[in-house]
Amino acid sequence: MPEGLPLSFLEAGDTIGGTPLLVLHGLFGSARNWQAIARRLGEQRHVYALDLRNHGGAPWAPGMSYPEMAADVLRFLDDRGFSRAAVLGHSMGGKTAMALALAHPDRVERLIVADIAPVTYTHTHAPFVAAMKAARLDGLTRRGEVEAQLADAVPEAPLRSFLLQNLVLEQGAFRWRINLDAIGANMDHLIGFPDFGGATYGGPALFIGGTASDYITAASEPAIHRHFPKARVDMIPGAGHWVHAERPEEFTGLVEGFL
Repeated sequence: MPEGLPLSFLEAGDTIGGTPLLVLHGLFGSARNWQAIARRLGEQRHVYALDLRNHGGAPWAPGMSYPEMAADVLRFLDDRGFSRAAVLGHSMGGKTAMALALAHPDRVERLIVADIAPVTYTHTHAPFVAAMKAARLDGLTRRGEVEAQLADAVPEAPLRSFLLQNLVLEQGAFRWRINLDAIGANMDHLIGFPDFGGATYGGPALFIGGTASDYITAASEPAIHRHFPKARVDMIPGAGHWVHAERPEEFTGLVEGFL
């Protein structure tokens, strides 16, 4: 596994000792998106919500393969002297968590994956990246002016608002705080999943999907159980891909019961 980068993070919970819980966000997200859920889960574990590379406050790097991102998480554990952790990841973060569990099963106490499977998808977010890169930022002072430029490529208002969380105003000028060049260049890696051969993670695993999403389906469940033989798959009725944001009570309740 390649050498990892030092990741930025947020903490929640007063629990001292025991196995920590790491939370890994999805593409275009950050640790801040998980603050409310992290605070609640902090009643059981000490929680570290990480900014993955090229997102939030984490370092930028040209590579974004899942082994590289898993190496970053492994470095986080090593730097803090944690022998292992429970790991919860959504989407891209879920694939990073799975890659870590398959490469270093002894470091993952239990695994929680939100609405993603260890398979290659045809979904691509390349048009979003292109729209964000094409947006004219110079001289603008209102977020609405940037949002208007994304409307054609991103017609759903909630998704535009989510992407615009990555727009920051510094010294009177807007900039994107995510590495759009690296994300765009690595899109094939991000929608894919590495070939781990016959590797398995034998620890407890919970996959939580939404019935209104097409990321965990009957077709993808064999791949889940092939790599994660003890996996349980729970589907939340009516929830889409952002299952934790759309159904936070149901989602958090499942996670709390599993932990």
